[in-house]
Amino acid sequence: MKTVSILGATGSIGQNTIDLIARAPQAYRVVALTGGRNVAQLASDARRLRAEVAVIADEDALDDLRALLDGSGIEAAAGRHALLEAAARPADWVMSGIVGSAGLEPGLQALRHGRTLALANKESLVCAGPLLLAEAQRHGTTVLPVDSEHSAIFQALVGEDMAAVERIVITASGGAFRDWPLDKLKKATLAEASSHPNWAMGQRITIDSASLFNKAMEVIETKEFFGISPDRIEVVIHPESLIHALVGFHDGALMAHVGAPDMRHAIGYALNWPDRRALPVERVDLLRTGTLSFRDPDETRHPALRLAREVMQAGGLNGAAFTAAKEQALDGFIAGEIGFLAMAEVVEEVLTRMVPEGIAAMDTTLDAVLGVDDRARQIARDVAAEMR
Repeated sequence: MKTVSILGATGSIGQNTIDLIARAPQAYRVVALTGGRNVAQLASDARRLRAEVAVIADEDALDDLRALLDGSGIEAAAGRHALLEAAARPADWVMSGIVGSAGLEPGLQALRHGRTLALANKESLVCAGPLLLAEAQRHGTTVLPVDSEHSAIFQALVGEDMAAVERIVITASGGAFRDWPLDKLKKATLAEASSHPNWAMGQRITIDSASLFNKAMEVIETKEFFGISPDRIEVVIHPESLIHALVGFHDGALMAHVGAPDMRHAIGYALNWPDRRALPVERVDLLRTGTLSFRDPDETRHPALRLAREVMQAGGLNGAAFTAAKEQALDGFIAGEIGFLAMAEVVEEVLTRMVPEGIAAMDTTLDAVLGVDDRARQIARDVAAEMR
């Protein structure tokens, strides 16, 4: 029986992970489930999976969590320290599904005490890729990518030598606004940005898909995880979302990973690795699909991609500043304080203002990353306020 923990159980990644685990309850023992604010969902899932401990990030919700778990024998806890303690509980397999840079510390804790970390938290690699991967190596922990694109790359590389890789191509659906003219984007609403044409995801990642900030993050992730130079990473818009990534080799061959747009594929691959097992995902019907199309992303429409390449070139802790500024700008858009296109403007201005602070020369330590994160968020708030 495999012991598992799910960090970020109430989000879309966590819920898809729970769906797979609940289909084979005899195969898993659930150690810990953690959530942000959705206490009812967390308690329900903890009871359903008979978890040892359930942790809610919102300390004000602890009494509610205890009441909902009363009589179940499941331990209830709340707050940052409880989250880190839960992440540190030994488990064979840990899903790192907490959204945003808040997932970095729990992910590091899990690396120190687990055997396999399924990494869906892209911010961890963007903020602190060298730190996270070094920690995994130090503790003998396997890190498996769960982003659909990076899982696809990982699978295409099975049995291959990275030395033979010429390029990596990651695909982007283009999000809700892929066919909108640029002048219309200025007036894009929150509701419009929150609806994805292909994927069922949480609100924040859906908006990031519309702005291509998610793809910008994934370009940096690809560099960090696979150790490939930025100039060999390409992005193409692929509206059908059936090809998730391609790996090109020196002999001219391209290995493509093709699958339905369903996160349970990448999650299931990581959950069952190194084996493949049957998954409840749609099978691609090529005859019904007909045509697969591709287009070049326009960086005038999507400046996030350009910013990602500048971040990689600058190095140091620019990734941490980029992530924090993006999250703060997204908060501003969701709150109605800035427009859709202003998110990229905020991020670019934050990176510019932090150049004199020497972030490009900073070492990747946890304290330094957290310090840059705080500073970038404050500057982003200031920039957004100046725009109003």
